[in-house]
Amino acid sequence: MFNLIQNEQMKIYRRLRTWILGGLLIAIVVMASIFSHPNSDTSDKWKVRAAETIEHNTRELQNPDLPDKIKQDLKEELAEQQYRLDHNYQPLENTLWGGVLGTSGLIMLVTLFTVIIAGDMVAGEFTWGTIKLLLIRPASRAKILLSKYVTTLLFAATLLVVLFLSSLIANGFLYGFQSLSLPHLTVNAAGQVQEKSMLVFVFATYALKLIELVMIVTLAFMISTVFRSASLAIGLSIFIMFAGQIITLLLMRYSWGKYFLFANTDLTPYLAGQPMAEGMTLGFSITVLLFHFVLFNVLSWEIFRRRDVAA
Repeated sequence: MFNLIQNEQMKIYRRLRTWILGGLLIAIVVMASIFSHPNSDTSDKWKVRAAETIEHNTRELQNPDLPDKIKQDLKEELAEQQYRLDHNYQPLENTLWGGVLGTSGLIMLVTLFTVIIAGDMVAGEFTWGTIKLLLIRPASRAKILLSKYVTTLLFAATLLVVLFLSSLIANGFLYGFQSLSLPHLTVNAAGQVQEKSMLVFVFATYALKLIELVMIVTLAFMISTVFRSASLAIGLSIFIMFAGQIITLLLMRYSWGKYFLFANTDLTPYLAGQPMAEGMTLGFSITVLLFHFVLFNVLSWEIFRRRDVAA
């Protein structure tokens, strides 16, 4: 199995296209970091804004008609801003971690590049006629297909590492590396500010954004296996990737719209307790995602197993 994965890795990285995609990703990350970097001085101005926020929230909390939810939010913000002043912790957006989180939106670009590779993984073998040479090996079709799928996910993981490291380095030069030790601040139910690992928080943010990547890449891999056309797999997957959210908004008017795949790929609303539609829960979305994940892989396996390549 390891030799099969190694062979598929060689097929990917010996192509100039792969290195162009990697270089393009780094260039876009650097440009995005530069353009999003504030031009204003960020030295002590944040302290003035924090003090103003504390004063404003203190006045607002004296309003007896204020809803409890808003009061709780104001208290948490007040506690966090006061804690930042007391410990001289700059706001996240003024540090390299803010820049890293800002460029996490480029995971969509990683998805796009991985779809290009995934769409060609199986279909390309049929296009170039190398599928016969591949299947005469002693390895079973299941291992061959699994090695291609694992290789696709490993390529996506490699691009994610490139995205994170290039973003970290670029924003480090822009904001300074002194904020590497900056903690992630949270306010518990008792109103106490707690320091947590910023690195863990950033990785968790990346992990939540990975769900859509895995689902779209799995879809592209399935289309590549079913239709044996790299151009169709890539084109259709990219169309679904960009049109998925638009279709979701249209379908959410109906009660059955919540079963649509892309209505469940973004799990971040559950962190704020605001699901996309009534009746949707975290467990429900995970179930829908698992159903589609299994469906896509079963279709890939069954069609690849039954396909006649002798002709």
